[in-house]
Amino acid sequence: MRKLRFLVSLTTSDNDYQIEQARAAEQAGQRFNADVEILYADNDAINQSTQILKAVQAVPEDRPDAIIFEPVGGTALPQVARAAVGVGMGWAVLNRDANYVPELRQTAKAIVFSVSSDHVEIGRIQGRQCASLLPTGGLVLYIQGPSENSAAKDRTLGMQEAKPANIHLVMLKGQWTEESSQRAVRSWLKLTTSKKASIDIVAAQDDAMAIGARKAFQELPTEIERDRWLNLPFLGCDGLPNTGQSWVRSGLLTATIYIPPNTGQAIEMLVDALQNGKVPPERALTTAASVPPLETLRPHR
Repeated sequence: MRKLRFLVSLTTSDNDYQIEQARAAEQAGQRFNADVEILYADNDAINQSTQILKAVQAVPEDRPDAIIFEPVGGTALPQVARAAVGVGMGWAVLNRDANYVPELRQTAKAIVFSVSSDHVEIGRIQGRQCASLLPTGGLVLYIQGPSENSAAKDRTLGMQEAKPANIHLVMLKGQWTEESSQRAVRSWLKLTTSKKASIDIVAAQDDAMAIGARKAFQELPTEIERDRWLNLPFLGCDGLPNTGQSWVRSGLLTATIYIPPNTGQAIEMLVDALQNGKVPPERALTTAASVPPLETLRPHR
């Protein structure tokens, strides 16, 4: 049987979840005896498009059997998707609702599907964590992912749905990286509004940004200020064993949300389709969970 080849395009190498996505893809490649090439787009949608198009436009013998990618920008590269399936390559979108997937499944002969974390539910879980920690209400410094990213939008939607009305959000923007969050919090701390805000929790849409926020507070000039901020509960998402869960155990984070990587699941679905003829569902979802469990979280004040 011919060895299958997959190209996995991820957003950045500067993010724990994306690194875990790469590791899961490589492990799945070994499990199914498939060649897996990992590319990182450096959080640049044009770069990602160029990288994938290069593979699509290669001579047939050099093309991978399928592209598995987590989009950087808001569009999930519809034109690139059509080009890929047009030459018979499979197309799997990760962590994004790409509105062109149903149409391509009807018109293309290639395999097309998406695998996603349930980002609205992830936001809801974080909203419930805030409710457990602040039963009488309070103010949350909430660090979101990029504005155009549907995962960030969905997590915000879930947070807004699940948090009680007496918990309010002060929103900042990051880029799914520790450094971007550190910069955003550092800039916010210079504003007079930050001095007036009595923040009770710092919640970020991923663990790296939660740690970036902590680093910004560690830069404060006075010990009293530093201690006030660093003694707040910090919440993140991703919850990987060696990072987020480890940070919860050490006390750097109060809680996180375990989000299983889904590259391995996508590769398994592609292998099943290409070798066994099994038609994958249009959209598959992974299940997230609070770490520690919600019922163990105690009020912060």
